[in-house]
Amino acid sequence: MIKRKALRRLKKLLKELKKIKGRHTELVSLYIPAGSNIVDIIAQVRSEQSTAQNIKSKQTRKNVLGALEKIIQHLKQFKEVPENGLVVFSGNVSPVEGESDIRIWSLEPPEKLKTKIYWCDQEFVLEPLEEMAKEKDVFGLIVLDSKEATIGFLRGKKVEVLRHIESIVPSKTTKGGFSQMRYQRIREQALHEFLRKVGEQASKLFLEEEKLKGIIIGGPGPIKERFFEEKYLHYKLQQKVLGIKDISYTDEYGLEELVRRSEDILKEFEVMKEREVLNKFFEELKKDGLVTYGLYNVLNALKAGAIDTLIISENYEIFKVKLKCQCGYTEEKELESKDLEKQKCKNCNSIMQVVKKEDLIDILVEEAKNFGTKVLFVSNETQEGREFSNFGIGAILRFKV
Repeated sequence: MIKRKALRRLKKLLKELKKIKGRHTELVSLYIPAGSNIVDIIAQVRSEQSTAQNIKSKQTRKNVLGALEKIIQHLKQFKEVPENGLVVFSGNVSPVEGESDIRIWSLEPPEKLKTKIYWCDQEFVLEPLEEMAKEKDVFGLIVLDSKEATIGFLRGKKVEVLRHIESIVPSKTTKGGFSQMRYQRIREQALHEFLRKVGEQASKLFLEEEKLKGIIIGGPGPIKERFFEEKYLHYKLQQKVLGIKDISYTDEYGLEELVRRSEDILKEFEVMKEREVLNKFFEELKKDGLVTYGLYNVLNALKAGAIDTLIISENYEIFKVKLKCQCGYTEEKELESKDLEKQKCKNCNSIMQVVKKEDLIDILVEEAKNFGTKVLFVSNETQEGREFSNFGIGAILRFKV
């Protein structure tokens, strides 16, 4: 599970790297998988240096060689590759043609890295990290008919198969000397036992998953509806069923098909989570109820332990900064990103320089944990989210401050 703080830092880095565009193919991306030998990786980067000597453009060649040398010197600081692997980006970020400003960024990914990538381009390769940055809700999956059932999880975009159960339910065609009614009773009992077994095993697996957000059921015939309507799942899980889908298969491929056909359910679930909290925020705001907004009001409420849910727009940036003036005056304060370059000295009224900057949102999230405060980062993909972005930061309160 990726910690909230690490997730925010990753998203912030991705946002920074996305803005960087090389003038030529001089931005280097290096993904080093977990378990790699650091000495071998350095040797491979040196080999790329030799290849880069053949680049025709003198300036591009200089910048690529400079980026690769920075990467080599950085890798020498490691005795071994970190547990989850290592990702390094380097390249010329100078906006002026003919000038060089070689920068380097490095991080241990939040999940184990399995893919090795070396790539030179006008943009950094960010897709593997972007996938890791997506928050991975967990959903239970069940696909079944009268012959078999498969139980699994959807974690982010990854489908995990947990159980495959085959039934001994006889076909609908009467065989042997059984009467039709007697045969139907035998089949009905066998089907009931099979569905009970599926329900028990699914319930046990799903109840053990703390992060379970919902359950989706699928299958090719009416058995899936019966499984839900006759409540073969544990009563707590029955309430988490988000939808039932018609699909063709009931094996591992059936789980994959169920996910593909449930994109509407999954998307709506994400939207509903945000919408529920934001609607409550706006309702309380209208009646001047248990709500506050604005950086300093939120800070005061958090320090008082008054916040139930801290809400932050995903593009909102605030910092704890140290400011220094040319006259020698210094000051520390909390500022939104839009106000960083506007601070005037109290002594001489000159614009002050930021000499130290720390992400305040990381501090707020850690502080929220101490008070048992829930934290929700909201996107701008919904009407409510876009409306809330005008506030930047707000909170639903436990009590008035």
